[in-house]
Amino acid sequence: MRLWSLHPKYLDPKGLVALWREALLAQKVLAGLTRGYRHHPQLIRFQQSREPGAYVAAYLMAVQAEATRRGYGFDAGKIGPTRILEPLAVTAGQIAYEWGHLLAKLEVRSPAWLAGVGEIGYPEPHPLFRVVDGGIAEWEVVTAR
Repeated sequence: MRLWSLHPKYLDPKGLVALWREALLAQKVLAGLTRGYRHHPQLIRFQQSREPGAYVAAYLMAVQAEATRRGYGFDAGKIGPTRILEPLAVTAGQIAYEWGHLLAKLEVRSPAWLAGVGEIGYPEPHPLFRVVDGGIAEWEVVTAR
């Protein structure tokens, strides 16, 4: 499961679909509707918020908005209730780590998409997040590239 801190506009079609599915799974996990994934590190920042369900719904809304912008038919009816929320913090180090991770994935999976986004110096975060100083998040499972 990967719940990107990056704006979903940077994801290739396969990545956007995977994000949608994984975030829907996260919504079920946070609602207590599954037995698995309850301790997945990608859920920690949502679990630490005051309203995990509302935050994951807001996360999904931005993914669905990007899908709609691209002409995809992601069903907004699958998103749980949300409201206006204060953005969650994400560190600049986390954004940088995820950016490198995404670029490496795109190099293998979607070189044409990489050509369109690879020259961006510093990507925007997902709309749910605001960037703060700091390194890679403690919950991140760092892999060698």
